[in-house]
Amino acid sequence: MPDPAVWVFFYGSYINVDVLGEVDLVPARIEVARLSGYDIHIAPLANLVPSAEHAVYGILATATHPELRRLYTEHAQKILGGIYEPQAVLAEDGDGRWRPALCYLAHNMATAPAAPEYVQRISVAARRLGFPAWYCARIGSFAAS
Repeated sequence: MPDPAVWVFFYGSYINVDVLGEVDLVPARIEVARLSGYDIHIAPLANLVPSAEHAVYGILATATHPELRRLYTEHAQKILGGIYEPQAVLAEDGDGRWRPALCYLAHNMATAPAAPEYVQRISVAARRLGFPAWYCARIGSFAAS
């Protein structure tokens, strides 16, 4: 029996399907989505922090638990250097439907400047996905930090 897929909200470099492809994760479904109650920070990696005043754009994608372990252990932790843990969230898709999903957050990330190439991978994908201009500018602002 195949592993069941779950919905995941991706918001950093994992909105770039080329990056997901680096660990052989090819979601069967991808939808642009918005997650209220959080703000994005990229210092040095993308992470979300609770904020009643902000919202984050990303993608809802399907993945199996083995794929997520591979993504967040083999790639995020061992290659990028971030330890992310799953949290349940409620994201809104482009049609205004609410979808429960997992979202991975780093609770103890050391702050450092973001590498311009890392921010660029996120910026390119955000524009390609049609995220609002103000949000694309927010992402790009981390390259100058």
